[in-house]
Amino acid sequence: MSPVFATNGVVRLAHWGLMRARGADAANFLHGQLTSDMLKLGAERAVLAGYCSAKGRLQASFVVWRSAADELLLACVADVLAPTLKRLAMFVLRAQCKLSDASAELPLYGLAGDAAASRLGDAPVWSRRDTPEGTLIRLPDAAGVQRAMLAAAQAPDGLPEISLDTWRWLEVSSGLPLIEAATVEQFVPQMVNLELLGGVDFRKGCYPGQEVVARSQYRGTLKRRMFLFDVAAPAHAGQEIFHSADPGQPAGLVVNAAPSPQGGARLLAEVKLAALDAGSLHLGAPDGPVLERRELPYAVPLESASPA
Repeated sequence: MSPVFATNGVVRLAHWGLMRARGADAANFLHGQLTSDMLKLGAERAVLAGYCSAKGRLQASFVVWRSAADELLLACVADVLAPTLKRLAMFVLRAQCKLSDASAELPLYGLAGDAAASRLGDAPVWSRRDTPEGTLIRLPDAAGVQRAMLAAAQAPDGLPEISLDTWRWLEVSSGLPLIEAATVEQFVPQMVNLELLGGVDFRKGCYPGQEVVARSQYRGTLKRRMFLFDVAAPAHAGQEIFHSADPGQPAGLVVNAAPSPQGGARLLAEVKLAALDAGSLHLGAPDGPVLERRELPYAVPLESASPA
């Protein structure tokens, strides 16, 4: 269903930040830390990736692209950038790779609607190219609206502005999970559908938590997934979800949330698959507002993988 509010224009993505990895070993270093293949990342595309703890729990999620032969840029939620940068830097050791915060130098902007479509043409999702305005990355569409991320020194001229709440509603509607400070180390990548979106490469070499992530994929141990919901109340990342049949313990957790134009909020929530069979899901408390499930723009398996 298409939104009924203005979605054509540009907005400064103040909730995003940008990390730079520069040096002869930058790609090799990140390849050994992230869930996606950094060695095969060409100049024409971007890729989703996660950064996990040794227990396979996501500490950050990224959109990554190569900006030069020896430099990669990693966009992530701003409130996890500093701790993630500090942790990654602990493992650089002798590698020729310098990590830094590039957020002030290259702010990120969101383009939506005609503002995005006029620049993207027929470019596929996750394509990346340099333009006179900056580096442009096509993001997944949301509610029928084309979207792009622009890394540039300044906002493009001559475009109408859209609100950050509008962008965040589109962001949530796209089904793309963003790890925020409130959800650090809460999810194995598959719990937030990261592998369904191309953010996990099961053929690459080791990275922190790789054994846990692989076991979740191949041994049928995954019992939780992320889904899209609307609720008639404000919502925020990290809020617990309760099921009517089991009020004594949480059945899930809000991953991301944004105000809805009609009031209330739209949210992505990780929930137990069993909680979808019957009963109702509630935000924040067993008697909290009822969640109304909406359709994601991609298919989500409702059963765990068969044991390998």
